Amino acid sequence: MITIRELTSHDELSDFVSFPFLLLGDDHPYWAPPIIGDELDNLDPRKNPVFDHVEVRYFMAYRDEQPVGRIAGIINWLEVRELDIPKIRFGYFDCIDDLKVTEALLKQVRKMGKDKGLEFIEGPLGLSNMDKAGMLVEGFEEPNTMVTWYGLPHYATHLEQLGYEKEKEWVEYEIQIPDRSPPKVERFSKLIQDRYNLSIVRFSNSKEVVKHADEMFELINKTYSNLSTYIPIKSEQIAYYKDRYLKYLHPDFINCVADENGKLIAFAITMPSFSKALQRANGKLLPFGWFHLLKARYFPQKAAFYLIGIDPEYQNKGVTSIIFQEMNEVFNQKGITTVESNPELADNDAIRSLWKNYENRLHKRRQTYRDSL
Repeated sequence: MITIRELTSHDELSDFVSFPFLLLGDDHPYWAPPIIGDELDNLDPRKNPVFDHVEVRYFMAYRDEQPVGRIAGIINWLEVRELDIPKIRFGYFDCIDDLKVTEALLKQVRKMGKDKGLEFIEGPLGLSNMDKAGMLVEGFEEPNTMVTWYGLPHYATHLEQLGYEKEKEWVEYEIQIPDRSPPKVERFSKLIQDRYNLSIVRFSNSKEVVKHADEMFELINKTYSNLSTYIPIKSEQIAYYKDRYLKYLHPDFINCVADENGKLIAFAITMPSFSKALQRANGKLLPFGWFHLLKARYFPQKAAFYLIGIDPEYQNKGVTSIIFQEMNEVFNQKGITTVESNPELADNDAIRSLWKNYENRLHKRRQTYRDSL
């Protein structure tokens, strides 16, 4: 018999966050687990300002008192009220290969949505558009990055069997970095810099990055404001994200472009790949987790392309060639030959075209699923 319990206390939430470790084990070859403390902080209303407009409930499924699945029901009220999207999100979904467990978990989220007068359910999605999103449907034999969920093949199969339909699709690429920038990128980089009187901004330490962080988030809002589902990032959330992610960023991996007045008009953030380090840390910073993460940060063997922002005034003007020229030089200096992208919407041709000048491989695909309530 399957029973569902709502988790509310801190200890219960710890069980919720730790469930994938029970499900996937300590030695799964492709799962890069999160740091448990970071996960708990992200789900703590006292620490994460997103809870000012987000409502979350956590559910665990049990069989014979043993946990067999988890799910979160998430309502982002900015999304519902300001964008007029009457949906409830489900996220943090993991379960054993039993359709009845999946159905029972989703039933709780569906009821939560109906009780709030919402019209449809979609997931897996995080608390906001800056969080993890999408269920893995291809690439199960590829390690996930720090900012994506891993998932087992039966997750998507269960949803499809329950009548859920694909809503959004993301793709991820593995890109090979040549010993020198492709001639076209190198040529365009110089041309665009001269044409628009642009300059490259480099950072030597994290403090310099912090000084420009607000400008970067402003660019993110400008870059994606034309998307109908984009929720602008509030100032208090910016402060939270700076605190959460800055410790993982390497200044050399942040490429910025400024106009003739020194104002940032474009940036790209690439992170050292932490997948192997996270596997070795196995969810804990102590006693040796920090060592593995610091080693990956300062002596990376691989990188992950995290985020790009370009002022709309400079979009489609070749500014990306400047960023890629600079990135290529940094990677060559550090001996990095492979970079992987984080999820990009499959219908975003502008983003996908970034890799056309490089040898690349589409190695992962993920989706969200939707159903009416």
